[in-house]
Amino acid sequence: MRTILKLLVSIIGVAAIVFGIIFIFQSGPAKKQVADNIAPVTLSQLNATYNTVTANLTTVMQAEEPNIQVGTAQPSATFAYLSAQQAGLGLAKSNVGTANMVLMMGIVDVLIGLGLFIGGMLIPGKAKQ
Repeated sequence: MRTILKLLVSIIGVAAIVFGIIFIFQSGPAKKQVADNIAPVTLSQLNATYNTVTANLTTVMQAEEPNIQVGTAQPSATFAYLSAQQAGLGLAKSNVGTANMVLMMGIVDVLIGLGLFIGGMLIPGKAKQ
């Protein structure tokens, strides 16, 4: 019974290590894809650009929203552009956060896998009678 437990824990540990390595290698291309999609904005400028767009949208919204609510005006092209830009940059921020989470989960999986594998090897075999 102990031999089966030892083997099972070790196999789960190896599987966790493999998945962790896969996660680590997948996070890099994900960030690169986001960076390519938001060019010419760089990943280091993403938060500042998002905050600037949000502030500009808030200013435009405060000026136009009362007339839009009453029905006397339509949203301007600037309002529509800033809304779309804010949505796109917000999605980019979300994707960067997801890629960072995948990287962190990969590291955690590798550490857990190492612990399981070593723990599985340290489980004593059959008791001698």
